[in-house]
Amino acid sequence: MPKRRQRQSLDAEDAETLAKRTRHNNPIKTTAATSAGRKNSNAKYFTTTQGQKLPIELKKYWNNRYSFFSRFDEGIQIDEEGWYSVTPEVIAEDTAQRISQLFNRNTEFKTKKGEELYGRFCVIDAFCGVGGNAIKFAEWCEHVIAIDIDPVRLAMARHNAEVYGVSDRIEFILGDFYELAPSLVADVVFMSPPWGGPEYLGSEVYDLKHMPFHSGQEWVDRARMVSSNIAYFMPRNCDPRQLADLFPGVPCDIEMNYTGNFFKAITAYYSDLAMFGSCEPRILKEL
Repeated sequence: MPKRRQRQSLDAEDAETLAKRTRHNNPIKTTAATSAGRKNSNAKYFTTTQGQKLPIELKKYWNNRYSFFSRFDEGIQIDEEGWYSVTPEVIAEDTAQRISQLFNRNTEFKTKKGEELYGRFCVIDAFCGVGGNAIKFAEWCEHVIAIDIDPVRLAMARHNAEVYGVSDRIEFILGDFYELAPSLVADVVFMSPPWGGPEYLGSEVYDLKHMPFHSGQEWVDRARMVSSNIAYFMPRNCDPRQLADLFPGVPCDIEMNYTGNFFKAITAYYSDLAMFGSCEPRILKEL
């Protein structure tokens, strides 16, 4: 049996201490670890409407900041890596709602969120970043375990969850999901492992065998140690057949995630999260 690593939960006091690093003069700040690969002595910057100085490469993300966090102006914190990796809010909402309704369709543990059903189950956000997905999961289920390997980004996720009023339903854990998986217990695993930066779009087909750190297959195998109910958020240039083959013999839906008319990403849903119960991947388009 693999040696189990001690989980380190990030309590509110630790989170506040770490978050202060990002609040002094510039609440949007790049950590040394995430900026190392993008440093350029000739880099150009722009000044935001809030007086912050950001790399020019982030301007398109800044201009769309409300699509990532509709409550951005209430104090949302995000670093450079967060801009590249955060899920658009409309997609995060759709994912959380779908998982909640499909997971609970045959259970009796249901309560009301407006006119929709959501339930008493636990979901892991294996790579929570600055908290975009974890926040929406907390609005649709009883308990969320949000994991990230970066302590500053995890502190930002907690702070952002407080802005949305859902931090009490999220357990924040500092650590590596790959190492923690054997000791975790949950009903659903949502994961979006590092894609390799914006450069991933340079390939006609995203290669799941050569992802950063671990292959696509290794990530799925790790998630299966926790649950067979997996949602796998991946680049839009993935091969749907290859995604389905990562977990053979179980139902699989491949959902095309759009923001407006822009094809943003793909989410593969496995096991009880698949809508149609077929082992052949179904291609779904969400507008």
